[in-house]
Amino acid sequence: MACWLMKSEPGECSIDDLAAAPARTVPWVGVRNYQARNFMRDAMHVGDDVLFYHSSCPEPGVVGLAKVASKAYADATQFDPASHYFDPKSSPDAPRWVHVDVKLVRKTRLLSLADMRAATALASMAVLQRGNRLSITPVTDDEWSAVVHLLGAA
Repeated sequence: MACWLMKSEPGECSIDDLAAAPARTVPWVGVRNYQARNFMRDAMHVGDDVLFYHSSCPEPGVVGLAKVASKAYADATQFDPASHYFDPKSSPDAPRWVHVDVKLVRKTRLLSLADMRAATALASMAVLQRGNRLSITPVTDDEWSAVVHLLGAA
């Protein structure tokens, strides 16, 4: 099993949206970065752990724990001209973009970006590295354990 940090802007899909979704599961649509896409397509597996992270908001940070609930499949928003995520270069015969479904395990208290930066056990975590803007990053087992410990969610 692998562990991941997945960023979502609360206005797009918040932890409360995930909690209110049918079966507490949402498709992780709209990823338009090749490296993040490749993580979903090539490295994520059903059952992998996910840190649900709110980004681009007044207090960014981890707000919940989730699981990858499906293998990667074509993101339908790439084919919809009315979608913000439309990609005219993608076709149903050769989709460029994929997504996975994510299922809520539980909401947590906010573990803020500042709190994460202050934790020495997280010093090498990808999300904390200067210039890292990926919406999906791998999390080591030690980082996962440190975050769960900081959340008091063990």
